[in-house]
Amino acid sequence: MTSRRSILKLLTMAAYLLTARPSKAISSIFIRPKAKKRSRVIENPFVGSNGRPLVGVAWGRAPYMAIREAVDLIGGFSRLDIRGKRVLVKPNVVSGKPHPATTNPEVVSGVVRVLYEEGAREVVVGDMSALLTLSTWRNMAANGIKEAAEKEGAKVVAFEDHGWIEVDTPQGLYIKRAYITEWIYRVDLIVNLPVIKTHRSASYSICLKNFIGCTHLRQRPYFVDREHWEEVVAEFNLAYTPEVNIVDGTLSMIEGGPWEGRAVQTDLIIAGGDRVATDAVGLGIIKSFGRWNMVTDKPVWEQRQLKRALALGIGRKDLSLRLSNGPETFLSLMERVKEALFETS
Repeated sequence: MTSRRSILKLLTMAAYLLTARPSKAISSIFIRPKAKKRSRVIENPFVGSNGRPLVGVAWGRAPYMAIREAVDLIGGFSRLDIRGKRVLVKPNVVSGKPHPATTNPEVVSGVVRVLYEEGAREVVVGDMSALLTLSTWRNMAANGIKEAAEKEGAKVVAFEDHGWIEVDTPQGLYIKRAYITEWIYRVDLIVNLPVIKTHRSASYSICLKNFIGCTHLRQRPYFVDREHWEEVVAEFNLAYTPEVNIVDGTLSMIEGGPWEGRAVQTDLIIAGGDRVATDAVGLGIIKSFGRWNMVTDKPVWEQRQLKRALALGIGRKDLSLRLSNGPETFLSLMERVKEALFETS
């Protein structure tokens, strides 16, 4: 007897075949990984003298300046040794919707500009949208990310047009091997560029969840285990480590998602090398508005994505939070974030 999961999988695959370019649709679904490689794991370059992961939060209506300031708060771009390197920037392009469903094009533009100013040889902006919204090219054109990236001189790629690499993840309970875009291995540095938003299936989507856009269609969480979305998201992050996470909090989704939901103007950028610590700060922002039960009904550190990631050693919770100067509204928001981070029950 055919299961509901099998029927769903067949229907969504069929939808993809009808909406995407046929040759690319077939290759994306049926192609085998072109190689097998070790997980791309590095040490966090943004830690304090006490060994704690640093997370910086900068306020500013000009994203470029806020990006600069947020990274300066944790030690600066010089810690990445960008000069002469090829850099992948991974925004959230789940669909063609505008931010905060997807990353703000102005934030994409600002990050690309900064990377070239820091001496990058080439900047590549890439992602792969959700199955039912493909193609990624169409989505990046619709939400403005393609134009913003190309205006700053970046190369734009859709991962479905390229090859896949198999990576063993033996520590996983739900994922023992991950199929991820070859672009993870074609660059020297990776900048994770998610947005702050809530998510009906994964509770929230920030740094950890953003990596799902790098995974093969057959391994999206709804095909792996719909009852353990959050744990599946965390386990995929065993396959790689970005050099830095720069989180778009210019407009934050605090209810609904991932396609659309209630948004508030927060005018901030978060930066950190540790995905868990950086996610926790973003979660504190969502929690502070008190509108999304999947986040507000439990302490930040009890969120299933974070709990599983911590158990796997993907990140740490003893973060050091560094804030820029800002208006009273920003400082008040960050006080609520701090309260959420230190909440224990």
